[in-house]
Amino acid sequence: MSAVEERLSRGLRLLREDLWSATPHPLPPSARLRRLPHVLVALVAFVTMLGNIDQMDDRYQLGGEYTLLCSLAQAAAVVLALWWPVPAWWASMVVTTVVALGVRAQLFTDRTSSRSTPSDVTDVTDVLNAPLPHGTIDTDVPWPWSPMALIAHAIILFLLALRLPTRVATEVLVLTVLGTYALQGLAGSHEYSSTSTLALALFVGVVLLGSALRGRREARTQLVEQTSITAEERARRTLLEERSRIARELHDVVAHHMSVISIQAQVAPHLVENPSEELKENLHGIRQNALEALTELRRVLGVLRSENPPDADPDDPHGITAAAEGTAPHTPQPTLDRLDALIDNTRAAGLAIVTEIQGDVRPLPPGVELSAYRIVQEALSNALRHAPGSTVRVELTHFPRGLQVRVINSRPAHKAPPSPGAGHGLLGMRERAAMLGGTLMATETSHGGFAVVAFLPRNSDPGGEPSGPVPDTTGEQSP
Repeated sequence: MSAVEERLSRGLRLLREDLWSATPHPLPPSARLRRLPHVLVALVAFVTMLGNIDQMDDRYQLGGEYTLLCSLAQAAAVVLALWWPVPAWWASMVVTTVVALGVRAQLFTDRTSSRSTPSDVTDVTDVLNAPLPHGTIDTDVPWPWSPMALIAHAIILFLLALRLPTRVATEVLVLTVLGTYALQGLAGSHEYSSTSTLALALFVGVVLLGSALRGRREARTQLVEQTSITAEERARRTLLEERSRIARELHDVVAHHMSVISIQAQVAPHLVENPSEELKENLHGIRQNALEALTELRRVLGVLRSENPPDADPDDPHGITAAAEGTAPHTPQPTLDRLDALIDNTRAAGLAIVTEIQGDVRPLPPGVELSAYRIVQEALSNALRHAPGSTVRVELTHFPRGLQVRVINSRPAHKAPPSPGAGHGLLGMRERAAMLGGTLMATETSHGGFAVVAFLPRNSDPGGEPSGPVPDTTGEQSP
């Protein structure tokens, strides 16, 4: 098989798949108009049916049963286009062809046998030009498309182009044009008012309009999908950034403990009188493992800190972090002991803050203290950005199973200016709570403020459930 034959075969197969298919393509309800388009199409189908009955019975003289059957079929094709546009197009073409051939036969019969031939007329042209008797079909009728058939077929083509690819719409348009000119040029008739040019202009217009609307709808859908994908990617990148930031902070905590282990293992032999060689070897092994772990931690930290930090933190526009912790890159990670300095600096930035510590204060793991400090820090920073002039209440409640942190601000005194921050604070707080197996809730209060409530268990599996019951953190109210 030659390349031309193969290309032709592939084109015919594609054409058959496009036009010989009963796959439904329902017209979806409009977001604003609901089912109104369906109602309008059904109304157009009913009007075209009445118009076709009048046209076929009065002007075409096709007979009552013939007229009713063809009119109903044309109206049914319009309604069918709401769900199956390709079969509806076929039905409309068949009805139009049947009606056109019926009109042609009626015109031919009236011209040849329904006239009286004078005895002195011998030329067939005189016969055809003789006056029509009463009750015969008018020769100046629209053909091959009747007015109502034009409207019905245009609606079908529009609904088809609105839902099917441009290739399919072009195929049915070309076949419609070829069918029109085949009826007019090959079958022909005697005398009629041609509607082929009007049909061509109308059908091309509705197909272009339907294809344009379809393209616009697809472009909008793709834009929404791309926006959604971009938002998901941004959220994923933000999550990784927050986890990297948390890992950098926890590195100092872990490194401190590893350093202590190394030092204790080095000093321990000197605290025992006549230590055995086996004890020295074990302690030496512990020290070497601790030093190797510290080396690997520094390598990991080098990867996490490979990018130079920006000069100004967009999530800390008021400088709370820098003021509370200093700017040295190797400053020890903060604990709850430095919470007073953080609150004092936030007060200096313009917030009224009330603090309260409840329960028996117990020692907490360094990771818990660091996360609690960071949650309070981020909540205060959010209050500065989004609730200027508000009153903030910071509550730390110690339970036997863990620590509950509550930061609640009242309604802002005035509208907040646009914030330059990236808006990652809540995500970071949730990551910190989840890392410890805790919970965090951030929600608006009934008085127009905002509440951040977290429970950090004292001992839990990372990412798991906190050990023991968790205090109720619902029903928060602004101060």
